[in-house]
Amino acid sequence: MKRISLIYLFLAFAVMAWGQKERKVIREGLRAYEDGDFSEAEVQFRKAGDINQSSFEAEFNTGAALYGQEKYEETLKQYESLARQASEAVAENPEMMAHIWHNMGNSLLEAQQYGPSIEAYKNSLRLNPDDYDTKYNLAYARQKLKEQQQQQQEDQEQQDQQDKEQEGQEGDNKDQQDQQNDQQKDEGQEKEEEQSTEEENQANEQPEEEEAGEQQDQPQPQPREISKEDAERMLNAIQQQEKDVKDKVDKKKAAAAKVKTKKDW
Repeated sequence: MKRISLIYLFLAFAVMAWGQKERKVIREGLRAYEDGDFSEAEVQFRKAGDINQSSFEAEFNTGAALYGQEKYEETLKQYESLARQASEAVAENPEMMAHIWHNMGNSLLEAQQYGPSIEAYKNSLRLNPDDYDTKYNLAYARQKLKEQQQQQQEDQEQQDQQDKEQEGQEGDNKDQQDQQNDQQKDEGQEKEEEQSTEEENQANEQPEEEEAGEQQDQPQPQPREISKEDAERMLNAIQQQEKDVKDKVDKKKAAAAKVKTKKDW
């Protein structure tokens, strides 16, 4: 049960003219609140506060109207301000301060600030230990805090698992990229080696082709035609040379024969 407390505080100024007007405006605000028209209730309670700026009832119930509109942050500020500005009369009434802490706890609970709401309910129970609604809300806030902590732990574990999987995926991608880079590097080296070998073969073949081309380009010696007179002279020279050789051979043979037939007396 997360009910918001509404305090009907009757001040001792009802006999005064402005006090009667304040009471009328507050009653209009209460009727609007009970009808569920929290926006109109806020308007009437603020009017009452303008009439009597020290009206605790108007300020307290303005906070209740803000809570009904789910303006929890504004509600919390309203009650925090009221707690700081509480008069001696309110401070001397522990039950009034307990209602302030109770409503502050409700605002914090709706804002999912479970830890601070627990402390607010504890402060309320210190002033009014027998308040059943505050005890119930305190137990409810503790349960919500436990659920919140469990959810945060599960979210953290899930996030850690996702981070771990992402790191693993990034590692796999890096390994795959490294393999691709190594493969590309090997293919590049093989291609360079093939290209180098091809260029070397081309370089070795080129001189032979150039030499063959040079040989083909060089003019071939053509046979020279000789005249009949030149041919006869060459023939006579050859025959004379052969005759001279024959004469020399015959002379050597004759000289050798004389040496063999001579007797040594």
